[in-house]
Amino acid sequence: MGDIVVLVKPALNPDMLRSKPDGTVDIVGIPLKFDDIDANAIEAAKELKKNLGGKIIAVLLLPWGPTAKRSKDLRMVTQEALARGADEAIVIADDTLLPGDQVITANVIAETIKKHVPNASLILVAEASIDQTTGQIGGRIAAKLGYPYISYARSIKAEGDKIVVERDVEDRIEIMEARLPAVVSVTQEINEPRPPTLLQIRRAGKKPQHKLSASDLGITVERKKEPLEYRILTVSRKQIIIEGDTLEEIAEKLIEALEKEGVLSI
Repeated sequence: MGDIVVLVKPALNPDMLRSKPDGTVDIVGIPLKFDDIDANAIEAAKELKKNLGGKIIAVLLLPWGPTAKRSKDLRMVTQEALARGADEAIVIADDTLLPGDQVITANVIAETIKKHVPNASLILVAEASIDQTTGQIGGRIAAKLGYPYISYARSIKAEGDKIVVERDVEDRIEIMEARLPAVVSVTQEINEPRPPTLLQIRRAGKKPQHKLSASDLGITVERKKEPLEYRILTVSRKQIIIEGDTLEEIAEKLIEALEKEGVLSI
């Protein structure tokens, strides 16, 4: 069988959000981190590799710029992907691709796989990223490559030239099959990622890394939209205190206050 591709996103760290005085998000000032659910995808790839063989190739596309400022963060995310079990990494970083939206990201990654991992038997992607959570990338890549797509996988088994997937759709579990090659998005329930050992971290620096630009891929971006700004949603509380001598009096005052605010209509 062919190689297993795992998509790894250098995501904005939600624990380190920063805002400017005007209330907009300081995108450039927020550091990038290894996307959490990507660890589950790599862990799943390590298990599937036992049956499918081939290599685990991490594909990273820098979605937030500028590239010169993000080089350290990008290098750290790449090293973590390799330390967690990827055999090699393909890194795409180009200012012409920034900021990366879902259409651009899917097109670039699909083109990268076609040109540099044409023998890929399985492509694993997180169900959503921690910074944008659109959940679109897996489906878009599958459509571009013409591969079957299964989302929200909580279990994947390789059986010959097909995979059997348990899919979590909230109110029930579906069992689905797909011929390889295929694209699958995984949930955090699929496994418990093992942290890399010190030896794995040291070996990560010796694994192959291939750096590409848009020109290397022969891609010209036709951007259909530009983000104007990102804002932090602020919530201010009215801090109304309701007092009374009895529970009945307090309840009546609460209902009156809710009716005044338009929450209740009596």
